[in-house]
Amino acid sequence: MSGLSGKRYWLVGASEGLGRALAAALAAEGVRLVLSARNRERLEELAATLPGGADVVPLDIASLSAVQAAREQVGEIDGLIFIAGVYWPMRAQDWEPEQVEAMCDINFTGAARVLGSVVPGFARRDAGHVVVIGSLSGFRGLPNAIGYGASKAGVMHLTENLRADLARTRVRVQLVNPGFIRTRLTEKNEFTMPFIVTPEAAAGHVMAAMRSSRFQTNFPRVFSWVFRASQLLPAPLYFALFGARRP
Repeated sequence: MSGLSGKRYWLVGASEGLGRALAAALAAEGVRLVLSARNRERLEELAATLPGGADVVPLDIASLSAVQAAREQVGEIDGLIFIAGVYWPMRAQDWEPEQVEAMCDINFTGAARVLGSVVPGFARRDAGHVVVIGSLSGFRGLPNAIGYGASKAGVMHLTENLRADLARTRVRVQLVNPGFIRTRLTEKNEFTMPFIVTPEAAAGHVMAAMRSSRFQTNFPRVFSWVFRASQLLPAPLYFALFGARRP
């Protein structure tokens, strides 16, 4: 993995699923890691399995003061990977205000808190690497995605803002949009999830994206074409095809 071996990356959302699998893949390539999530025990268990270990900095990204304190504790880094998120499948008819607020606050505002603690320093230094995990669900409104889809759309737009502002600097910004990944979050879904992949397979896609010069990577590729093509459809046709059917 040219250029990353020996670098120090802060991985936010490392304790489960894709974050855990990506930590293992990065460590195997010689990347020095700082692992963050809320669960210290899970982070320490993960760090103990990694070649060379890792620094552990527990973090609740719902708190700006906690993010700022964690950033001080993390110290100098070469890159940031933001994966953290929460998810509940939800229809408008079954709106749960606390869960919707949590998805918006953790998935989007949490990303803004963490990115805001890192990106200005990278910009001043004119060096750094930012990788943000979005979602294919963020491309356009979908049924059963209240809160989650909007939060991921916000994350994706925010990452495009970063890329636009930093395009002529030496700060690399990348956005990776997965489809379904088999995790404790997607276990909540009661519908068929096409093209679902394991966390390890998803980590492989993220690693490939980080090796590349692309700004945006969407996977699984064939599944992602459906979402990208949907952006070209006029609203009446889009909702006729993708809107939920009446029960």
